[in-house]
Parts: sequence; C-alpha cells; structure tokens
Amino acid sequence: MTPPARRGDVFRYESYEIDADAGLLLCRYSVDGRQFEERITLDPAGQWDSPSVTAAARLVFLLAGVSYYKTAAPPVIDLGQLAVTGCERDFLREYYLEGLGEFAFRNGIDLSDVRIEGPSVPAPAAAAGRGRNDRVPQRAGGGIRRVLVPFGGGIDSIVTVELIRHRAEAALFIVNRPGDRFDAIERPAAVTGLPIVRAGRQIDPQLLRSRELGFLNGHVPVTGILSAIAVMAASLAAYNAVVMSNEWSASVATIQVGGRAINHQYSKSAAFEAAFRGVLAEAAAALPDGHEIPDYFSALRPRTELWIAEQFARMEQYHSTFRSCNRAFHIDKSQRLDHWCGQCDKCCFIDLILAPFLPVTELERIFGGQEPLADPSLAPRFRALLGTSDVSKPFECVGEVNECRAATLLAARRPDRAGCKLLEELAADVTILPGTPSTEGLLRPVGEHFIPAAYATEDVLA
Repeated sequence: MTPPARRGDVFRYESYEIDADAGLLLCRYSVDGRQFEERITLDPAGQWDSPSVTAAARLVFLLAGVSYYKTAAPPVIDLGQLAVTGCERDFLREYYLEGLGEFAFRNGIDLSDVRIEGPSVPAPAAAAGRGRNDRVPQRAGGGIRRVLVPFGGGIDSIVTVELIRHRAEAALFIVNRPGDRFDAIERPAAVTGLPIVRAGRQIDPQLLRSRELGFLNGHVPVTGILSAIAVMAASLAAYNAVVMSNEWSASVATIQVGGRAINHQYSKSAAFEAAFRGVLAEAAAALPDGHEIPDYFSALRPRTELWIAEQFARMEQYHSTFRSCNRAFHIDKSQRLDHWCGQCDKCCFIDLILAPFLPVTELERIFGGQEPLADPSLAPRFRALLGTSDVSKPFECVGEVNECRAATLLAARRPDRAGCKLLEELAADVTILPGTPSTEGLLRPVGEHFIPAAYATEDVLA
C-alpha cells in the first residue's frame, strides 16, 4: 500500500463567469489559498442568454472542480457562495468519493472524511418528488430529434453514431485543448461525415507542473466533466439531447479493496448516469416556462463490449482510421504515436474483443503488423484482462472479465486462428474455469437503461 499522502486543508469553489462575446466560461477555484482558473471555450454564436445555458454552466463549474481538488485532496470542500440543493450535495459527494476512488487508492488516502460545506437551497417544487432515476423531462412536440454525440474515435462512440444518425439530426461533440487536435479522433470523425460541435478545455497550467509544485496526481472522473460541458454545448446550440456511448461493463468495478468497489470508469457508469440525470432534472424544473435542459443518456447502456465489437466489425469504413491506443492521446505531442503501439492494455483489449469477428489478416493490418495476440510476451496483459492471473484488471477503459473470456473462446474457434499459440493458451486457461461465460447471453441486452422511447429500437435493445 502506498504511504498516505499529505493532504491540504480546504478546497474552495470561488466563482464562475460567462463571457458571451468571447464564447468563454471561466471557472475559478482555490486550494489553501492557491488560485486556479479553468477556461472553457464554446461557439460564441450560441444562445448565451438562455437560462438553460446558465444552468449548464453552473454544473460545469461544479464538476470541473474535481481536477483542482485532487492537487491536495483536503477533507473540506467549501462551496463558497454557491448554494446547492440536497440532491446536488449528495451527487457531488458521490462524484468526489467514487470518481476519485482510484486516485485515493493509489495515493493511500481515505476520502470518506470529506465534508461539503456551504449554503443550501430548496429543490424546485416541480422536482421535489422526483427520484434520481427519473427521466429528464421530455419535449411535448414529438420527441428528441437533434442530438450531440460526444466522440472519442473509439469503437463505442462509432457504434453510437451509426445507431443514432438514422433516427435524429446528429452532430459530433469533440473537446480538445485549444489549438490541439488528436488525429485518432479527427480521422474517424471525418469518416462519419457529420458536423462537429467543438469545445476547448484549457486546464490551469499549474496542473501540468504537478510534480514540480508538489501536487498529488492521479485519475479524475473526466467523463463527468465532459458530460457537463456537452450539456452546455447542447443548450447553446439548441440540441435536444447528449447521447453518450457508455456500455454495461463500464459499471463493473475495476478492483475490490477492503470490501469497497473502485471503478476506473465511474463517470461512465450507470450509477453516475442516474445521479447526473437527477441533477439535470432539478435544473430543468427550475427553468422558466419554455426553457429546457437537454436530455442525457447512453445509447449503449444495455450492451456489452462483445456486442459493440460485433457491430463495429461490420463497419469497415472505420477500420483504417480508428485508433484507441493510449499512446495516441499523449498530452506531449512529441510522445504521441500516429499508429497503434500494439503493447498497451488498451491495444490488447481492442484486439481481443474484435478477434472473434474480424479475420486475423484484417487485425494484422489494423495494428500495422504488431497485433498483440501475435506477441507471446504480452500474455501477462491478456491474463490480467481475463482475470486468470494474480495481476488485477488494469485501471483502463476495458471490458469486464467475462466479456474478455467469451471473446477468447470465440476467437480460438476461428479457423484462421489455428496455430496462434498465445490464443490457444489463453483459451485453455478460460476453459478450466468454473462458470464458463455464455456468449449468447453477452450478445443480448443486459441491465437497465434510460434510452428514450424514440431510440428504443431493435438495433439497440433486441
């Protein structure tokens, strides 16, 4: 266990400010007096005077604070002048504790003592009886038809685009640092042919000097931050919904520590989706008549990574452009790869989950001759994904162990995989385990979801 880190005393929400002329949201925070400022740029031609935009900006301010809190992880979170409802306070506490679960584990910190201090405000009357699992109020005029799809260039968001584009006027939503774009996102985005709504997120430069300044460092629930920014962008441009690409397995814990689940993908989980929808429902209830908050749901929530991979395998137009390798998204451009590294946990997972559905020659081409399953030295990484070794599942956005085991068994049955020694060994490991996973079951819907009726089609749910 990592020795406990030294923590700060107080993290404070200072203020947020909208500059409509510049298309800018400024969020200011402090930790023990040290000031931080985050700058988020959006289309200045948007409807900046809309009450829904103001409400969404407030939520961005709430969620983006986690990046600065983690510099010292103090036990007190001071909301300053920002009054919150009981629902928002509960949501924020869960967001910090669960979203920073991996961060706390790696830094040897117990965040259960965190207190959120600051003013309270009653819930809007229309939302007082609404539970966190209720839907965001829908429009009275025929359902949702204009949607933003946050797009990261991976197989999940690509499948969502292809499911949604035939049922709505869809646009991609992409967030980058100002002046920087990732080729691994831009190339598949171009293949979609859809318009792109962009946002710039400029974190305080001090965060890039964490080691030098003695800050704590680690994973934050960034999808939560991007979700709030997407809701603001949708409000600005009058989109009806933000459609995420978070699958069933995003809700499965990465590891269990002392009886507590730690999920690297918390802000992609069903628990986060439900809680955030509850907060959005309250925000919608507080708006004047005629103004609404965009809906928020994941189109893939009831689906497994195995099903998603099966769908993606048919989308040949994307096979030469998508790239989910971690090295494609390095902040330092000099270390950013323009090809799959073929070595990281994400490369191994993508290869494994696609192997049942794509010819080996196609995967060799995708990985540029460095397909992970062709490299016996990567056996420990694959066994971690399968849960067949003492090494825990990696802290990455990868599938649940039964999905990986089912993919292994399916891939090993392919005639073109005959003679793949590593795959044969992995399949043998899985075969002797009790409770062999049901491939058929993993290709059917799993669990609950919030997909509106307009999208509850056979494509997603059958």
